[in-house]
Amino acid sequence: MAERATGDRHVPVLRDRCIELLLGGVAAVRAAGSRPVVIDATLGMGGHAEALLAADEDVRVIGLDRDTEALALAGDRLAVHGDRFRGVRTVYDRADEVAREQLSSDEGLAGILFDLGVSSLQLDEADRGFAYSYDAPLDMRMDAAEDSADETAAELLARIPEPELRRILKEYGEERFSGRIAGRIVARRAERPFLTTGDLAAVVDAAVPAASKRTGGHPAKRTFQALRIAVNRELDVLEDAVPRAMDALDLGGRLVVLSYHSLEDRLVKQAVAARTKSSAPPGLPVELEEHRPTFRAVTRGAEVPDATEMAENPRAASAKLRSAEKIRARRTTR
Repeated sequence: MAERATGDRHVPVLRDRCIELLLGGVAAVRAAGSRPVVIDATLGMGGHAEALLAADEDVRVIGLDRDTEALALAGDRLAVHGDRFRGVRTVYDRADEVAREQLSSDEGLAGILFDLGVSSLQLDEADRGFAYSYDAPLDMRMDAAEDSADETAAELLARIPEPELRRILKEYGEERFSGRIAGRIVARRAERPFLTTGDLAAVVDAAVPAASKRTGGHPAKRTFQALRIAVNRELDVLEDAVPRAMDALDLGGRLVVLSYHSLEDRLVKQAVAARTKSSAPPGLPVELEEHRPTFRAVTRGAEVPDATEMAENPRAASAKLRSAEKIRARRTTR
């Protein structure tokens, strides 16, 4: 796996459409007299960033990722673009802070891209513990560096109360057998801790009724998804990140978000709706300036990949794409 070229290992979802949307923001910021900068808030192996840098020879891209291995691979891949690319190790809810730290006075933030969920790199590397199809240490951290303070999935399972585990499986994994699975996990950990993905997958498999295993893939799929989201606090980070990113954009700048889970998409939809609709109370005779929308929707609802892309890239099957453009600055009260 390590010998494969980075570009061969990573097929960016809806790449051309994402670049098209971001270039709209690039053009607007350039027309306003600033050099455009785009933040790829979930850099991964740099597929979207590479396409954007190739599409516009003047744009600068700042790539964020908490995964040191991804930053190294993407950095090598994008080194040909020199100082037009810079990687930053951080969680994506700091995109606004990174913009303040990194942009010069003659630059404007033209776009922020979020490609949510687990990356191809993390799924394909067996020892990262994201996949039930490999027997590996039960890790699941997106930041698995030695200096990471994040809790592993094994550590989470060793201490979490059964009601909380049941809630995580039901809410994050949409697992209808969350009670049975949580009960089996808690009973088994009393005998010995969970250390590997294979061990956890076997317990989940035994907890799910045989009749329910005939369709829907591996019975541990939803449990692994739920634990990954919990370990990395993905929904909490996302709920904070999107509004902050929207505030950071320059006028004409665009938010572009790819999500792969209904809970992710719901949070993005709510954040975009809050900025694209009037906040005036019902019955107010005149819409005041502070009530007017600060963004306009660029996509009509959520766009999805076509059948060809889904056939070529199975990881695109559940993707939903939303985008909005900043049309006026947000007023804040003091």
